[in-house]
Amino acid sequence: MTDCVLVPVDGSPAAQSAAEYASEQFPDDSLTLLYVIIPMVDYSRKRAYPGYTQDDEFSNEREKGEHILGTTRETLPDEVSVVTEIEAGNPAQTIIRYAETNDVSQIVIGSHGKQGIARFLLGSVSETVVRRSPVPVTVVRPTE
Repeated sequence: MTDCVLVPVDGSPAAQSAAEYASEQFPDDSLTLLYVIIPMVDYSRKRAYPGYTQDDEFSNEREKGEHILGTTRETLPDEVSVVTEIEAGNPAQTIIRYAETNDVSQIVIGSHGKQGIARFLLGSVSETVVRRSPVPVTVVRPTE
């Protein structure tokens, strides 16, 4: 039986590096590429564009996620088993919840390497996942 390795992706170089690392280090396991849609609190565009709704925004984000998942999948070796998923919510909480409820054995996550004030203001998804994950986490920096 193969293990499930969760790889959150967002289209960034860091996420791409994490997916490549996971496919190299866990070639016999199933990789789950997870894209998280961050719900928008203020749909101000709705006011600017009559007829634009939250459903439109969610649909646009889902299409973006499908594109990112497809692009990431195409870069991985064909022999690697890959499943793609899209969830909505706070990224760190969604990744942790997915790991808890889907028999994930390992998380491989990219790190953008934010430091200083950017890290303080924005937080770090990878740091939160490391601290709260129920399974081992490998953090991968983007290859340059």
